[in-house]
Parts: sequence; structure tokens; C-alpha cells
Amino acid sequence: MRSWRRGIKEMDLILGPWADEQAVTLDDEALDVYEALLGENDHDLYQWVTARIGKGNAQPVGPGAYAGLLDRIAVHAAARLER
Repeated sequence: MRSWRRGIKEMDLILGPWADEQAVTLDDEALDVYEALLGENDHDLYQWVTARIGKGNAQPVGPGAYAGLLDRIAVHAAARLER
């Protein structure tokens, strides 16, 4: 639910489908990281995810603790864009 009711619509569209498809695959540790990620500011999250999708490195990539999870979310979002 928290993945679909974010502060900005862009993050609803990125995190909602990802959570619907991928959250069930996360172990307890990864779920804890995801829960912490959901507590971050949406504008920051958007930059961290889109920096991984785009070709330029002008945007911040976010805290290292979230790197693996942000990579997974970005791959999923990029694949949805290609459909």
C-alpha cells in the first residue's frame, strides 16, 4: 500500500508495480531495507532511481545502503518503459 500512496505520482508509478511484482521475493533483510527506503523523501527517491535508468551521471545515486535495491527498482522501471 505504501508503495502506491507516495507523495508524488511518479513514485507511485515506479514503486507500485515493482512492489506488486517483486516484494514477495524479498527476504527479511531486504524487506527491512525496502521499509527504510519508503521512509525517504519521494523527490530524492525519484532522482536516485532515474539516475540509474538515465545515461548521464548528473543526478545523485543515493545512499550505498540502498544501492542493490535501487538497482532492482530501476531495472524494473526501465523494462516497463520499454513495453
